[in-house]
Amino acid sequence: MTHPRSRQLPTRRTFVGAIAAGVAFPATLVRAAETFPAKPLRIIVPFAPGGSVDISARVLAIPLSEELGQPVLVDNRVGAGGRIGGSAVAKSAPDGYTLLAGSSGSLTAMEAVAKSMPYHVLHNFVPLTLINITPMAVVAGRGSTAKDLPELIASAKANPGKIGIGSAGLGSSNHLAIELLQAVSGAQFLHVPYKGSGQALTDLLGGQIPIMVDQIASSLGYVKQGQLRVLAVMSDKRSPFLPDVPCTAELGLHGVEAASFTGILAPAGLPEPVRARLEAAIIKVSSRPEVVQRFKELGAEPRAVGTAGFSAFLQSDLKKWQEVAAKAQISIE
Repeated sequence: MTHPRSRQLPTRRTFVGAIAAGVAFPATLVRAAETFPAKPLRIIVPFAPGGSVDISARVLAIPLSEELGQPVLVDNRVGAGGRIGGSAVAKSAPDGYTLLAGSSGSLTAMEAVAKSMPYHVLHNFVPLTLINITPMAVVAGRGSTAKDLPELIASAKANPGKIGIGSAGLGSSNHLAIELLQAVSGAQFLHVPYKGSGQALTDLLGGQIPIMVDQIASSLGYVKQGQLRVLAVMSDKRSPFLPDVPCTAELGLHGVEAASFTGILAPAGLPEPVRARLEAAIIKVSSRPEVVQRFKELGAEPRAVGTAGFSAFLQSDLKKWQEVAAKAQISIE
């Protein structure tokens, strides 16, 4: 996939090299990097308030403002499956004052299925830090009689295309997780896409659909109340939030790992001193006990990983979802 904008923007390495060589970049930008931060920062969330990405960004914003000595504001830019907010950050000045609360929904999963992308996750952003991960899970409502995932898969194989399974929408990370489950297990479900996880959960609770694949964080409260059952966590290990629920790997479904992540990114071309300052600050505040506890309350596993690790994570996640989308022939406008 070729993206014109990715050819226009310098990478962080070329930017730093140009500064070292004393060419191309204005002296004012170099001086600004040395005094960063000198004004308020914005974290753009490409989704509506109240979701896991938005809450994670807000949990981070207050301690980050204390660490940096400047206000950190959260700005919701909603639309186009996260592409409006992502595009706003990709096109902003690479000075560290405009950041993106990125996730699989607006980055890796979206790029895997979208016919048109205004940015490329691996070229138009500098990954600063991964902050948390929320595994997907196969969740059953009162409309399902399956006692566990093997029984559900056996039933889906015996009745191909007849058992409804909900997702947050066509081309969503939840949808891709369903396709991954089908590809590995050989089961064939009837995909029922909704406009967001909230609508799907409402129908799951009401019995209109029997099964749903969603983030643990979204359904954890209902599970604790006994209204929903988690048949399996889509991971290679059990979730600390659901220690009695098996993971797909231990059920013999190897490679069925699916999770939603939240991480902080900046526009490509970010000066190295600014990148290092932000990386260190975000890792430090993400490791604070109160922040870790809040992420856990959301059902998200804290994962403070810096630029190198986050970059490798994004490459792997994008490749996985591109392969799933290509095999399932999924694409959206």
